[in-house]
Amino acid sequence: MKKVLVTTKLLKLNEDRMSKLWNVKLNLNNEIYSQNKLIELSKDCDAILSSIVDKIDEFTINKLSNSVKIISNFAVGFGNIDIKAAKEKNIIVTNTPDVLTSATAEIAMLLILGAARRASEGIKWARNKNWKWSADFLIGKQLEGSRLGILGMGRIGRAVALRAKAFGMQIHYHNRSRLKTDLEAGANYHDSIQSLFSVSDILSINCPATPETTNIINKKTLKFFPEGAIITNSARGDMIDDEATVKALISGRIFALGLDVYKGEPNMHPGYLNQPNVFILPHLGSATKKTRIAMADLAINNIEEYFKTGHCKNMVN
Repeated sequence: MKKVLVTTKLLKLNEDRMSKLWNVKLNLNNEIYSQNKLIELSKDCDAILSSIVDKIDEFTINKLSNSVKIISNFAVGFGNIDIKAAKEKNIIVTNTPDVLTSATAEIAMLLILGAARRASEGIKWARNKNWKWSADFLIGKQLEGSRLGILGMGRIGRAVALRAKAFGMQIHYHNRSRLKTDLEAGANYHDSIQSLFSVSDILSINCPATPETTNIINKKTLKFFPEGAIITNSARGDMIDDEATVKALISGRIFALGLDVYKGEPNMHPGYLNQPNVFILPHLGSATKKTRIAMADLAINNIEEYFKTGHCKNMVN
């Protein structure tokens, strides 16, 4: 019987399914495995079902047992895995596309609303029971008529655009290449990030984490935005230079941030905790029961398909 290491706690329904298929090492305590522990636990395994918090870099991959033939990442992203090193060791890597689009787009809209309408500050005032209404109390930004810049117009970016249109927002985007007219759906294309950022009253980051997008929000690019813009990120924390962004918040250059992802999760830059104009969530993008079940099922399907055929349609390397 094939052996599979599962590095993160799944919903019981998915764990039960895996246990019927293979000899499974489950992570019942939801421990975040160190690289050495992951290497040790996977020694006799044929597959690893990993999560986005697992650091599976070149060092880890080179130390994995030769028995490991597939790493099925429980996420649409795979920036936590060194794809090149895996390919060189003949390990295929898969992801879980499509199934989390709607859930993540909903969180992206929550970040936009939370940041624009100063929700974090409002919650504090409400809990303290000492707020007093006045015409200038917690004045925020209205979405209707504002320009939403979408960085990365893939499935999730397009789902965000669809929802933002219902709020009366004007959609602008930058992508590696321009979309076909039907997929663009009236959105305005920008061929550079400078062009996109310069018209973005609100920016939604929805692009994948790559060497090109790492720290794409930085001291230089922050100057491209209109004064008082809002930046939200529901993709990966790697995209934001934390130090430069916190300084832009303090100076008022940026009105507010909406964040669901961070570098070094679950840790985050202390400036995000110290500034009132930051709306933060603990990486809830795909956190609905329907989506998490579908994600795990797809990650399991990827392993099952590979064991049966030696291939997988969701390979990313």
